[in-house]
Amino acid sequence: MSQNHIPREDSEANPTGAKAAQDLTSQRTLLIGTRRSQLATTQSGHVQAGITEQGWASELHIVQTPGDASQASQIPVAQIGVGVFTETLRNALAAKECDVAVHSFKDLPTAPDKRFRIIVPERVDPREVLVSVDNRLLKDLPEGAKVGTSAPRRVSQLRAVRPDLEILPLRGNIDSRMGRVGTDLDAVILARAGLERVGQLDRAAESLDPHVIMPAPAQGALAVEVRADDDEAWQAVLPLEHLPSHLMAAAERAVLATLEAGCSAPVAAHSEWTGSDHTELTISAGVFGMDGTKQLVDTVKVTFPREFVNAERPQETKPDLDKREQLLARAFDAGSRLGTILLEAGASDLVAEAR
Repeated sequence: MSQNHIPREDSEANPTGAKAAQDLTSQRTLLIGTRRSQLATTQSGHVQAGITEQGWASELHIVQTPGDASQASQIPVAQIGVGVFTETLRNALAAKECDVAVHSFKDLPTAPDKRFRIIVPERVDPREVLVSVDNRLLKDLPEGAKVGTSAPRRVSQLRAVRPDLEILPLRGNIDSRMGRVGTDLDAVILARAGLERVGQLDRAAESLDPHVIMPAPAQGALAVEVRADDDEAWQAVLPLEHLPSHLMAAAERAVLATLEAGCSAPVAAHSEWTGSDHTELTISAGVFGMDGTKQLVDTVKVTFPREFVNAERPQETKPDLDKREQLLARAFDAGSRLGTILLEAGASDLVAEAR
């Protein structure tokens, strides 16, 4: 099911929880595990600020991952393995080297890990952006333009909408990727969330419509993990949970889990709150052939109680943990149903072709 685990106590379910948390804040400094990159430390800094607002002392703790070295040498993710950027962080958390780990949720394996509990802060815009010479739009790039991206999901969709483009591998941090625009590349495709978080969204020529280039499942969402037996750290991060965002991410990742595809597969998903009262979650997902000639796309919808998920205003009521798990299970089931629809339409063949 979801990667969420019910603790023994919660400040909302337990009247003494808030006071207990206040007492504990003076006794412990929480270490927030993060990679060294600007994006990773910025994301973790946002989480640290939220923890500080709850009255907890905290500091960032840098964890070196094999993925950092692979970026410098431009080794493709497919060669170094899925989850290379997250497993070292998780191991550090499990070993008590840090107390909190901050991930891009899209990079986590979809299989539940009972060592940890997860919350999801409010998600930022999940769309892709194009950074290009002279701020040209995707449709206006010259024939044969060189576009950088290594993600099979992006490559396959780019080939579908612009088969004339020359698509080249791209690794590195945000600055090094954008730095190639105007040198050996005409454009690059990046996640809007990354540019937004590091304050460089003005570099984007356009944000791409999800119906043109659908983003990765859970793109734009962070996953904040603590150890399953660490109630103090759980009390510190739980107030940062944004349930509408978590439900969206859970549904999208359920598609990936049902397809048994990793984060590097040509699988995309996008969800949005729809309906007159914004309580209906519309989940779209697609599986794409690497040559751009085949695609399977479908949609499912699921409705949630208004008091918990209305995305147009702050949450009126936060559910107790049992109810939270039930709502996440409903989102996961909807995404799983969508994944099954895609499987029945032949998605497994497209996923296998990309391996």
